[in-house]
Amino acid sequence: MQFEQKELVLAARPRGLHLVTRDIVAQLPTLSGFQQGMCHLLLLHTSAALTINENASPEVAADLADDLDRLVPDGRPGYRHTIEGPDDMAAHTKTTLAGSALMIPVRKGALWLGTWQGIFLCEFRNDAPRRHIAATLFGP
Repeated sequence: MQFEQKELVLAARPRGLHLVTRDIVAQLPTLSGFQQGMCHLLLLHTSAALTINENASPEVAADLADDLDRLVPDGRPGYRHTIEGPDDMAAHTKTTLAGSALMIPVRKGALWLGTWQGIFLCEFRNDAPRRHIAATLFGP
């Protein structure tokens, strides 16, 4: 069994959903050596998320971000965790809804995603830092 583990860094981005498939693959140069296997990605933050969704139409990402903001508005009255600003607790809730980890099959040296699928960073903070991902590749 072959294993590789690496920390990936994504540039700081504004609030919203951002297609990051190419950014992730660019930081995994040994991916091409895995003919089959799995890629596990864990976002090392609690106020952003990773998701797989349609990558063909940018309107999808914008609509998803709008939906999440409507479902979980910033600064909801009654939040107890408010010390980091009105967008912070809402960001934690959205992260719980969207998830912070992905498991993606690897096939023929590439991530095995559907034709219209891409990996998105869901940035829920107004002033977010760079984001870090623990990436683990494994396969025979």
